[in-house]
Order: sequence, then C-alpha cells, then structure tokens
Amino acid sequence: MQILFSKSLFPNILGITVVLVVSGWLMVQAQGNWIIIAAILLVEFLVISIIFMQFYNKYARPLSKASRTVNEMIKGNYSARFNNSNSKEMEQLSKNINKLARNMNEITIQEQMQAEQMTSIIDNMKNGLALIDEKGYVHLVNRGFLEMFHGEDKQYRGHLYYEVFENEALHDAVQKTFLYEQPVKEQFKNERGLTKNYMEVIAAPVFNEHNMIKGAVLVIYDITELKRLEKMRKDFVANVSHELRTPITSIRGFAETLKEKQHDEQAAEEFIEIIYKESHRLQLLIEDLLELSRLEREDFQLEKANFNAKQMIDEVLPSLEQKAAQKDLHFTTSISSDTDVYADSEKLKQVVINLVDNAINYTPSGGNIHLSLSDEQERVHILIEDTGIGIDQKATSRVFERFYRVDKDRSRNTGGTGLGLAIVKHIVEVHQGEIVLESEVDKGTAVHVYIPTA
Repeated sequence: MQILFSKSLFPNILGITVVLVVSGWLMVQAQGNWIIIAAILLVEFLVISIIFMQFYNKYARPLSKASRTVNEMIKGNYSARFNNSNSKEMEQLSKNINKLARNMNEITIQEQMQAEQMTSIIDNMKNGLALIDEKGYVHLVNRGFLEMFHGEDKQYRGHLYYEVFENEALHDAVQKTFLYEQPVKEQFKNERGLTKNYMEVIAAPVFNEHNMIKGAVLVIYDITELKRLEKMRKDFVANVSHELRTPITSIRGFAETLKEKQHDEQAAEEFIEIIYKESHRLQLLIEDLLELSRLEREDFQLEKANFNAKQMIDEVLPSLEQKAAQKDLHFTTSISSDTDVYADSEKLKQVVINLVDNAINYTPSGGNIHLSLSDEQERVHILIEDTGIGIDQKATSRVFERFYRVDKDRSRNTGGTGLGLAIVKHIVEVHQGEIVLESEVDKGTAVHVYIPTA
C-alpha cells in the first residue's frame, strides 16, 4: 500500500482513477446510447494510453537503457555510461551506475598496472623462475629461465615438468617439494656445448587458503662465478701453503745442519747464504701478500697527484738497466717527455718495475727489451716488449692469477713470488685503467698498460 502512494506512482494511479470514475459516470448518463458509450470508451482508452506512455518514457525505457549499460559493464566495457534526468530516481540511478563504471575502470587499470609490473619484475630477474601446478604442469617460466636453458616459452608452458625439464636435479627438487611440502635446495651442472655452468635451484611449495599444496615455485641461480671464486680461494690457500713451506723447510733444514756443527767453515757459509736467500724470498712473498691485501681492501685509497710520466720512469730506469746489463740484454726506451698524468706515482713505478723484471727474467741472454710511454686519447700508454720465451695462448688469460706460473722451475730460480702480475693488474684496475697482454711462444711478449691521465 505504501508503494501505491509513493511520489512516483501516485499521480499516475490518481489520473487513471479519475478517468475511470468520470467515464463510468458518463456511461450511466448515456442510458444505453451505444454510440456515446463507444466514444467514452475510446476517449478513456486514449487517456489511459497517454498516461501509460508517459510512465513508460519516464521509468520503463530508462530502466531498459540502464540494463543495457550494466550488461556492457559485465562484458568489461567500463567506458559505457547511462545518463537520464527524467526523474529524481532515474537521475540517482544514473549517477550510481556511472560511478560504479568509473570505479571498476580504475580498479581494472590498477590491476593491469600491477600485472604489468609483476610481469616486468619476473621477466627482468637475472635468476630463472618457474611455476608448476599441483598436477605437474608448467604455468610460467621467465626470461631468465629461458636464457639459462636456451629454450622458448612454448616449449615449457602447458607441459608436464618431467617432459620438458632436461636436468634430473630439477625433477628431484620438484618431487621432494611435493613429497615433503618443504623448500628444497639442489645444485647441478648445466652443460651446453663447450660451456659448463653451475646452477642452484631452490624449490618452494605453494599452499592455498586451506593449507593444501597447490604447486611449486622454482628459483634457479647461476653460481658459476661463486664456484670460480671458491676454487680460486682453495687454490690460493694451497699455493700460499706450498710457497711458504718451501723456504721454511730449507731454512729449518740448513739451520738444523748448522746446529749439529758437523761441517766445515765453507759449508757453514754456504748454508748461511742459502738461509739468507730463502728468508729474503719469504719476506718478499709476505710483502707481496700484504700489498695484494691492501689493494683489495674496500677502503683502499690511491695517493693521486699530478706528475710528469717521464720523470717517474727516469727514477726507476737505472736499476732496471743495470739488471738487464747483468743478463746481457739489450734494453731500449722510448719515453714521451710532455705527458702528465694524475695518478699514484709510487704504484705506477711498481707496475713498471714488475713488468720489466718479468721481461728480464723470461728473456734469454742476448735478447731485447723495449719500454715505451706515450699519450693516447687522454690515456697514458705504457708498453713493455721482450723477445723472451713467450706465453702459450691458453695461458694468457691466467697469467694475472695469483701464483700462476708459465714456467714454474724458471720462476722459482729467478726468485719470483708468483704475485707480481696479480699486483700489477690490481693497481691498473684501481686506477680505472686497462691491461692487455699479447704473446707468442718463443717469439716474445708485449704488455700494454693504459692509465687515464685525469
């Protein structure tokens, strides 16, 4: 009853009631005159039709349009709008529908942005990522995964993991994750042709709101560099132990011999000389180790200053020329006199001394050594060339490693510690410079050092 007397319906109901009452009264007055009655009924029909048409245009048609707008929104077209101001009710409905459409559009845009951001993050991860559902089907692999295993997305997505994952370690990780419902870590080798990389996979279970396992996420890390560093650390410890053991054993052995006093004076002098040389070698080794340690410290600071490069070379030339002359080597220089550089002069001296020492030690008597310095495109170019024994092509990439020796017997005879080139490389790198080595067996070696002038 309350609905009948609402503001929207009451005028129409009242109009129809008035028409029916008036037409009934007129028909009673007509007293059986069918023509008049027919005319009254026709007029009554027209008036009621007009009232219903007005009601339809004001309410029914807008509702139909509103329904079509809502259907468009259901399809995902949130740009659809409904506008009607025939009545307060329709105007309010129009505002609410349009507000809903705008809100849904904003939500959709935000979801798209979040999805794009998540996709961008996943695809730009350096690590490989794969998502597997509870049935074992691969739902997602990122770009990092595809680069690691040199595949395409269509090869993995939608396939069972044990059909498309070639490495058995990945199979084991997935199986253990589903079996134990706990994160699993595995390491394996990924070999492609001549390249061999070390990988680590961490597989973690995915649970739903009921704590039921719904799949697994695999994150794969390339740990090749970590393995290389670990090997370098182990080799370094082994090499240091070996390098220290040799002189210490000699010193101890000859010291024990001297202690027993079962030798003549000449032999004692020889033993003392050997002890002195071995202790000196031990001192050099420790000093080089400490120097490397200082260069590798994060807080290491170069003592840079502006100086003339020729003057720096002239300070170390006499001792180098003397050492070359003792070995009957032809030592020549070509030094630019107008080259200034902003660097640590003491460290650059160490670079020149170490490289020329190497050239002298590995060049047979009668050979040639040439030292040149020039200015090239805002860089100082220091070049040391020799006609020595040279280095095999396979070894050129390793000569700057600690304790690596091309000729171990010759290196020890020259008193080298095996750390000189490693120190040179570190000094050049902390100067933001570059070092290039060119060598050919039995023909000689050329070492190019480039240091920024500013």
